[in-house]
Amino acid sequence: METPATGPSFRDATDADVDALVALIESAYRGDASRAGWTTEADILDGQRTDPEGVLEVIKAPDSRLLIVEQDGRTVACCQLEHRGDHAYFGMFAVSPALQGAGLGRKVMAEAERRVREIWGVTEMRMTVISVREDLIAWYERRGYRRTGQMSPFPYGEERFGIPRRADLQFELLVKKLG
Repeated sequence: METPATGPSFRDATDADVDALVALIESAYRGDASRAGWTTEADILDGQRTDPEGVLEVIKAPDSRLLIVEQDGRTVACCQLEHRGDHAYFGMFAVSPALQGAGLGRKVMAEAERRVREIWGVTEMRMTVISVREDLIAWYERRGYRRTGQMSPFPYGEERFGIPRRADLQFELLVKKLG
């Protein structure tokens, strides 16, 4: 008799999680493995999405936490939460490509929003998304985020964040008021 699958559990990441988190984030965004999910950036960026130093920076930063999501003993999703005064920043969001489209991302976002309200008392979540990622932006809009039209430059020339395959990349700020 098979053991039934357990739902996701959430906790703050520690130094011991760095390698698993880098592998998860890379699998969700880069290379052929990422094409199994719909969040891939493989058509617009080559190179890495993050590295152990970048993940450790988020874990160690004051007013920041990296929320790790485990299911059936595996790391299956994560997101960065950072307290920035009157709002929180949501970033480094990754869901295992094999689990994308099954509702896990919605659960992670809901938990992230709940936590920033509870822990920091903020009433707004912000994020930046590569503006050409229309499908991803539409997904966030269905979750209550709104486009602001406020753009910031992509870090061209900084291979730590990826090697662009096109010249029109920039980030758009998305915002959601939290209840």
